[in-house]
Amino acid sequence: MLDWLYTVISWALARWHALFSTVLDPASGAAWALAIVALVVTVRSLLLPLVLKQVASQRAMAELQPAIQALREQHGTDKQAFSQAVMALHRERGVNPLAGCLPALLQIPVFIALLHVLRRLAPGADGLYSWSYDLTQQAANATFAGAPVSSAFRMAEPLRSTVLEQTGAAETRVQVVALVLIVAMSATSFLTQKVTQRRAGPAEGQAATVQKVLLYGMPASLLVTGFFFPVGVLLYWTANNLWTLGQQMVLLRRLPPNTPALALPL
Repeated sequence: MLDWLYTVISWALARWHALFSTVLDPASGAAWALAIVALVVTVRSLLLPLVLKQVASQRAMAELQPAIQALREQHGTDKQAFSQAVMALHRERGVNPLAGCLPALLQIPVFIALLHVLRRLAPGADGLYSWSYDLTQQAANATFAGAPVSSAFRMAEPLRSTVLEQTGAAETRVQVVALVLIVAMSATSFLTQKVTQRRAGPAEGQAATVQKVLLYGMPASLLVTGFFFPVGVLLYWTANNLWTLGQQMVLLRRLPPNTPALALPL
């Protein structure tokens, strides 16, 4: 059912690789690493209109906080009445609380597809979706900083032996590169959440709890699960975090927390 998505991601990756191969060695790790970073740019550029709507939604939600607090005081311990009143307020003001989650949710299938594609890469593997056998072997043997893009800090057999023997990469080298990327991925995730929450402004109650979970829980989970991600996926996620971090810093400068939603450059 998801084969079409795997095909689209592998096709986009191959097209970017072909472009960079006009100036770089097609078999070089640099061409494949740049193709992965370019995939980030492609996905995030397509999502930019939704990001602007996300910012507008967050600002609208922030402006509703005084009214929501008044409703909380009005209904006291009657949680059902309070929830209904808040939903009515959202409808009245045309605010959708879920709109802020859409850009992040749409990136999940892309990440899963890339993870699936890179996990299938291995020397001797059949052609990958839209790729030829030769292109698949080229990608399987490509390295980033000396570590194959298909390798991971923790690899199960027989993939571990196949990747290390066929590419000639040292396991220690793979683990060092993967560890550096895991730390970078987790650190950029933390910084991104920090800047995002700073732009969103202070939160109270349940929203504050969610912010803490995202701020500390997400980087911690990445620090654990990253040991099983291929180097190419770690590179993709780190580049994606850096894009988000830069984007949020630009928005924070242009749109400080007390800027009215109407001033958004939509």
